[in-house]
Amino acid sequence: MTDEMLQDVAARWDDNADQWTQDVRNGYDTYRELFTFPAFVDFLPPLGGLDVIDFGCGEGTNTRRLAQMGARMTGIDLSERMIGHARRAEEEHPLGIAYKVASYSADTGFAEGSFDAVVSTMALMDGPDFEGAMRQAFRLIRPGGFLAFSVLHPCFITPGLAWQRNEAGIATALCVSRYFDRTSFTEEWRFGSRPADEEVKLFAVPRFPRTMSDYLNAIAGAGFRISKIGEPQPSQKVCETRRFARWRDLAAFLLLVMAERP
Repeated sequence: MTDEMLQDVAARWDDNADQWTQDVRNGYDTYRELFTFPAFVDFLPPLGGLDVIDFGCGEGTNTRRLAQMGARMTGIDLSERMIGHARRAEEEHPLGIAYKVASYSADTGFAEGSFDAVVSTMALMDGPDFEGAMRQAFRLIRPGGFLAFSVLHPCFITPGLAWQRNEAGIATALCVSRYFDRTSFTEEWRFGSRPADEEVKLFAVPRFPRTMSDYLNAIAGAGFRISKIGEPQPSQKVCETRRFARWRDLAAFLLLVMAERP
């Protein structure tokens, strides 16, 4: 990992920050609202009374929700503009959250053993140095504490992903290719639930593809003991209201990992 890579990632998310914050807080991120965050909460142990740091907290929506579950939260993110939005939300509706501009893959400036847990929701796949993030997480967690994170499932969300559809346009299979291609790239997209008549600049999101072994070996290599893996499916109810059935029936969208510091 180089400083230039981190600076590029930070610049991308600074550019995304204002629109991203507006869209998330307007409820346009339906995957988060209906699937990825509820699945993560179900995966977690009780957080009440724990000191928890959120790696890649962004504009703070999920950090605030975890604070409302009783955790004493700290959030870090590489994007200064994202942290600015998070701090303004804290000022308007205080929950006791501290935010800091910092990379989760480098020295965050916190002392060793400062936290009971490190959490991260859909952020670690967007950083260039996952091994560094795991080393930093291990350093920050007290013995007996835990790491829990969610990422796009590396076995199915690959650089060569493509849907196979029938004559009616319904997805019938997921075609996966280039699984071992670790070439970084920038993906441009918008939230699908955003009103189609609203013209907005597409988000530019840096991607750093990894294999399942890349993730699990980095966790173990940092000293953690992996304790639980999750591959949740959207509920039947959610699939009836949104186009999530393909992720229930055909492939896994989400990978959840929990690990303990001995």
